[in-house]
Amino acid sequence: MTAIERQSRLSNPLALIPELKDIGGALYKATGNGAIPQTTISLIQLRAGQLAGSTYLTVLHTGSLRKSGVSEETITAVASWRDAPYFTDAERVALELVESVLTPNPSGERVPDELYTRASLHYDEKALATLIMAIGQVCFFLPLALIGKPLPGVSPSDQWRQP
Repeated sequence: MTAIERQSRLSNPLALIPELKDIGGALYKATGNGAIPQTTISLIQLRAGQLAGSTYLTVLHTGSLRKSGVSEETITAVASWRDAPYFTDAERVALELVESVLTPNPSGERVPDELYTRASLHYDEKALATLIMAIGQVCFFLPLALIGKPLPGVSPSDQWRQP
């Protein structure tokens, strides 16, 4: 199949489930309330895409970070954030939270009290709730990215097959 013939596996989900537009809009509004920087949201959503193995999400969030002026070194270092010098302590705890939510912990709960306590040192309750919603936002769209397999780098309006 050539690049021109490629298409998403799924026809346009907005045509199939029109309520997605309202859900997506509400999630975008909730995470864009200004309680945490948009860069932090994009960093954790990029990391979620990496953990899930979604090329669509990694390309999408890498593009968002580039457009906002984040350096290539910082974007590249998201995959190895634990020892990378590019992140603030608040960004590190946000990246740790998304990893904890998306990665099983064979020795205990995914988000232990100690991690929550560290997060609460960097984020007030509204910011922490916003961060949680940002993780939820990417997790909401993750099945669509993995199962529907939209084309990386192509806007949703330009790629969805018509039902």
